[in-house]
Amino acid sequence: MSTTPQTAEFDPALCAGARPSDVWPAEGSSRIPFRVYTDAELYRRELDACFYRNHWNYVGLEAEVPNPGDFKRTVIGERSVIVTRDAAGDINVVENVCAHRGMKFCREKRGNRTDFHCPYHQWNYDLKGNLQGVPFRRGVKQDGKINGGMPKDFKPEDHGLTRLKIATRGGVIFASFDHDIESLEDFLGPEICAYFDRLFNGRKLKLLGYNKQRIPGNWKLMQENIKDPYHPGLLHTWFVTFGLWRADNQSRLVMDAHGRHAAMVSTRGQGGGGEVTSGVSSFKASMSLNDTRFLDIVQEDWWKGPTAVLMTLFPSVILQQQVNSVSTRHIQPRGHDAFDFVWTHFGFEDDTEEMTQRRLRQANLFGPAGFVSADDGEAIECSQEGFAQKPWHRALAELGGTGVENTEHMVTETLIRGMYAYWRRVMGV
Repeated sequence: MSTTPQTAEFDPALCAGARPSDVWPAEGSSRIPFRVYTDAELYRRELDACFYRNHWNYVGLEAEVPNPGDFKRTVIGERSVIVTRDAAGDINVVENVCAHRGMKFCREKRGNRTDFHCPYHQWNYDLKGNLQGVPFRRGVKQDGKINGGMPKDFKPEDHGLTRLKIATRGGVIFASFDHDIESLEDFLGPEICAYFDRLFNGRKLKLLGYNKQRIPGNWKLMQENIKDPYHPGLLHTWFVTFGLWRADNQSRLVMDAHGRHAAMVSTRGQGGGGEVTSGVSSFKASMSLNDTRFLDIVQEDWWKGPTAVLMTLFPSVILQQQVNSVSTRHIQPRGHDAFDFVWTHFGFEDDTEEMTQRRLRQANLFGPAGFVSADDGEAIECSQEGFAQKPWHRALAELGGTGVENTEHMVTETLIRGMYAYWRRVMGV
């Protein structure tokens, strides 16, 4: 006797030509159509709605451009931008597109200079994006007459680089193409601001290094991953075995009023076996470390209790404190099915050398080849492959119910539901 598994029937209407509102079921935001991750046209709409309008985007740390003339090239969505510190010490963010013929003129990742020029026609800009020089603006004298030149009514002040609105807080730089956007504080909301200020508390930051990887998955999957306390104690051997992040840790999940941003807060337990590890294949009771310094954890005053706080600021960045390792993780979309993920590891200028080495050592848990984070990249890649294989189906996010609320435990997918409730409002689906 054989049985046939019960699966959703194939419906071509859900795969091609259907609107997102046609495929999102009525149950709310707990059942997520796979098309949300695989539809290229939907992705193009996301870039505009989530990255280019109404949202602050992370672009870097002030410690990355500490001196006048320093610059850093990065992206918002898929648009290339440049973060600069001008001669007066002010931070600016300009779009990396020449006002003349649209060339992406800056190809260096970072450096120091007094101005920018486009190699195509040598238009020159200062570090604020103002147009300073135009070759042959007044024409070229030849045989007693002036040939060419720009029109008499040409005004350099009308042809600078696109300047973005900026906000800095605690040494972190945000920018927006939308100059009518609300303040950064209102965007974050008081609950998330409190956790933000816990990490970026006014101490000067010290840059420690970068990791970068390209993950073949939809960009929202990384926001989901860090809003998901369900998987860490199941997927990650390190977390469940050594007690860094487990379902039985003291914890709380907090969202802003819109459900777009979140903080997952946890206090490390003792590790070892117990009810929460029963049947969990990733738990390795006999696992030991060749170098016990990876668990050389020192309580810091600014923690105020929790040993880990992971903040997801929609749409572009994750702010991580996991014991003594602190970093930002910048999400940079590269189409509907891939994104670049840039880790910026930092410490504080008043850290001792011993603490700096501790932060660097613990950072090996994270990044592309990290003992923990390598698992996440592979899980996202395999998920994207599944979505493409079965585009008419849906994902389920109903652990802990179908509502959206803050909790004092992590046995829930409430933060994912909150994000998609917000995403649906923004996208009009």
